[in-house]
Amino acid sequence: MKDQARIVDPNNPHPFSRFVAILGRGKTKQRHLTLEESRESMAMILRGETEPEQIGAFLMLLRLKEEAPEEIAGFAMGARDTFDLPENVPAVDFDWSSYAGKRIQLPWYILSVMALVGAGYKVFMHGTEGHTPGRVYTRDVLVHLGLPICGSLQEAADQIEGQGFAFVPLEVLSPALRELINLRPILGLRSPVHSFTRMLNPFNAPTVMQGIFHRGFMDIHSGAAQLLGLENAAVFRGDGGEIERRPNKPTPVWTTHGSTDLQIEEWPQVLDDGHAPPDPEMDVNRLMKVWRGEDDDEYAREAIVGTMAVALKTAGKADTMEEADALARQIWNDRDMTKLPVQG
Repeated sequence: MKDQARIVDPNNPHPFSRFVAILGRGKTKQRHLTLEESRESMAMILRGETEPEQIGAFLMLLRLKEEAPEEIAGFAMGARDTFDLPENVPAVDFDWSSYAGKRIQLPWYILSVMALVGAGYKVFMHGTEGHTPGRVYTRDVLVHLGLPICGSLQEAADQIEGQGFAFVPLEVLSPALRELINLRPILGLRSPVHSFTRMLNPFNAPTVMQGIFHRGFMDIHSGAAQLLGLENAAVFRGDGGEIERRPNKPTPVWTTHGSTDLQIEEWPQVLDDGHAPPDPEMDVNRLMKVWRGEDDDEYAREAIVGTMAVALKTAGKADTMEEADALARQIWNDRDMTKLPVQG
């Protein structure tokens, strides 16, 4: 509640109240928000044009109803409408979101990204951390590796032009979005913010990668990607909810290309052991040992290569899973093991 008492006029409803009413009219009258309603409502929230009570009711009604593809796409569009983009947006190959964190295995996907950057691909990463205790998050690992964290989208554009990689925390993209994600322990549940932040793609990369934890959201994310008209988009149930293929499990990948094409492919299990035991130490120093070839961990290698393979096939750099796997292994074998391609 705000410090000062508010004057409420029952004959003059708050402009945002109509969106809460759409979601809360009961089982027979409630409905999903349209694409444009979703876009407008999220932009209003992020511009500070709503009351705290409205935000809490809005997010939890969406959670209870379960979000629709139109809503996820519209929320992403509304968020993008509020971004302070640089004048010259850089060319980016991959938009790579990271919002889940890892708790069982190390974030091997970071080495997938570094290998792609070393091979000449440009990758824009964005994410946040701390909303779920006990996890290892991307920003913390990048800092540990001595890699730069961008303080603005202009800085990110410069980093991409200069080194082919940039990581932007969510609070830099949108402080208001970071505040919404941080409501999870207050509301007690995740909200749609955890879904649509994965699709923000501020630099309009032609290929958008998404990792999720709950398999029931595959169709929602793929449908939203089609509504957004993303040139190439992939969503799969990655380890811990991150964009990381699990080599010890079959991995169904939902891939979309534009507004109509949807493909579902099951990438095969690579390792015989169908269960990878949790890493009890989660020592991030092992990442550089694997990069330098000092630690030939089979699970790590196959997770790194397998993740790259999915990304490369999604981007149209290979026609088949076998070709994508071969290209990914070549990129991994050809990496400069003496250093990462990005410097702090």
